[in-house]
Amino acid sequence: MSSAARPPRRRALAALAALPLLALSLGACGYGSQKDSAARPAGGTGNAKKLSADTVRIGYFPNVTHATPLVGEQEGLIQKELGGTKLRSTTFNAGPSEIEALNAGSIDIGWIGPSPAINGYVKSKGKSLRIVSGSASGGVKLVVDPKKISSVDDVKGKRIATPQKGNTQDVAFLHWIAQQGWKVDPQSGKGDVSVVRTDNKVTPDAFKSGSVDGAWVPEPTASKLVSEGGKVLLDEAALWPDRKFVITNVVVSQKFLDAHPDVVEAVLRGSVRTNAWIKANPDKAEASANAALKKLSGKELPAGILAPAWKSIEVLDDPLAATLRTEAANAVTAGLLEEPDLSGIYDLTLLNKVLQAEGRPAVDAAKLGKQ
Repeated sequence: MSSAARPPRRRALAALAALPLLALSLGACGYGSQKDSAARPAGGTGNAKKLSADTVRIGYFPNVTHATPLVGEQEGLIQKELGGTKLRSTTFNAGPSEIEALNAGSIDIGWIGPSPAINGYVKSKGKSLRIVSGSASGGVKLVVDPKKISSVDDVKGKRIATPQKGNTQDVAFLHWIAQQGWKVDPQSGKGDVSVVRTDNKVTPDAFKSGSVDGAWVPEPTASKLVSEGGKVLLDEAALWPDRKFVITNVVVSQKFLDAHPDVVEAVLRGSVRTNAWIKANPDKAEASANAALKKLSGKELPAGILAPAWKSIEVLDDPLAATLRTEAANAVTAGLLEEPDLSGIYDLTLLNKVLQAEGRPAVDAAKLGKQ
């Protein structure tokens, strides 16, 4: 098996389980606010009965890897489960700023990638949040300029963009670089490959201008680059057992979970039913997600970009906890994270209650669940 295709190293998992667990290095967090969209007005279902909170505030990205909240809000599927409790949403451009909002009490529940969730959990010593569900797998690719890069070996010496230092794709790329035997300083991004941390909104223009030679990015940015002449050199799914890895989780403020478990349960029921609706109605769901993106950004994604992006993502309820363990181990080996104590990061009690009511099997926390 080639180095580009082999799955994450099992010994990283073993190391994570066996080594003493230490605190997160604060310099590795990459915490910093970015401009995000304003909160949208709260909804509500007529005179339906309220739950224990008047309003629940959710956060997510205007990104197809966040298909569940995009479609769930657009179609009213989450609001339906909340009854008279109003749903208010805010979108974010990066995980660290969403974690800041969760910590500040500006949102209660968020859809977010694994690395920011890990950082937020460890930085707060397990007090700020819990992962309560999965949401999506896949949708991450290494797209390159085929005039400059035609093989894995050609990546060495090139400039490759990732969305942000320490974010989920940055960690994955740095780990992949290490698997090739190349050296890169994780803080500066300098070394055998130049890792250029660039906002996903800017990456397509940087690629067109030639200032970067490729990018390890989520959808739909990956498909945007392909539409500009890029070539997919590697689909990250190829590196994972069964081609599945967590790209989006659902997290909740621990304070809100303790105070309003009924509201969290209703949101999770809306999430589960949204995912089921997406799977049963893929074409309608794709159109719904695009309508939501237009509402948020002012324009739809062209069919040539949306269609391949949509097909590369799988919505799911299982948080794929074992893959989060591996991603944490990869961040350690990449030099962006000290050995983290992730015990208790998951609380899947309400999700499994919802799944049982839907006649579905329970999901597992990979021994990282609430004790």
